Amino acid sequence: MTSSFSAIRPDPEPADRAAGSPAVLVRAVQFKELIKVADILTESFHSQGGINFWLNPLFRLGIYEDLRTRMQSISPHYICLVAIASNPLNLPVSDRPIIGTVEMGSKSPSVGQNLASRCLYLSNLAVSPPYRRQGVAAQLLHRCEEIALEWGFNELFLHVLENNQAAKQLYFHHGYRLQYIEPYWMSWFFWRPRRMLLHKHIAGCR
Repeated sequence: MTSSFSAIRPDPEPADRAAGSPAVLVRAVQFKELIKVADILTESFHSQGGINFWLNPLFRLGIYEDLRTRMQSISPHYICLVAIASNPLNLPVSDRPIIGTVEMGSKSPSVGQNLASRCLYLSNLAVSPPYRRQGVAAQLLHRCEEIALEWGFNELFLHVLENNQAAKQLYFHHGYRLQYIEPYWMSWFFWRPRRMLLHKHIAGCR
């Protein structure tokens, strides 16, 4: 299952399209929509083939419970955003599909990262497969920046795996820069690529 402030999903769109990006609505998730968000995260973070076909219902349930717990927590600096598809059929907003999601919340930095006492982290950025490579992730990132400024923060942080070239391209394209990278022993110990901590200074902060 995913956890709060985990690395961004493995294959987001590498860059937003300047023209032709769907006119999506980005807003805070509603409690009744958490099941759909869990569906998108399960599809994005877990393989759909092999044994995972049978395990995915458990992954989905775990993700849903994690989301529900975070939404019910009393935190002034946590939000889960969703991207709602454009409206070619003039459907009401409540009937349009959710096509992407991202979470943002404050967190204490890990040892060795030399950051402020509380930082805003992005996590669990995911876009439904039919809508990838259309700028949806870029619009979610942009809305996170707007909200961060409203909350009085001037930097955002996120993790990405070192070998995830598509994700790194997306974040570097949108102004994120390397803050910290895990030592090699952590990669050997956890049997995964090293995680890179990226940060972005948000222009226009009051």
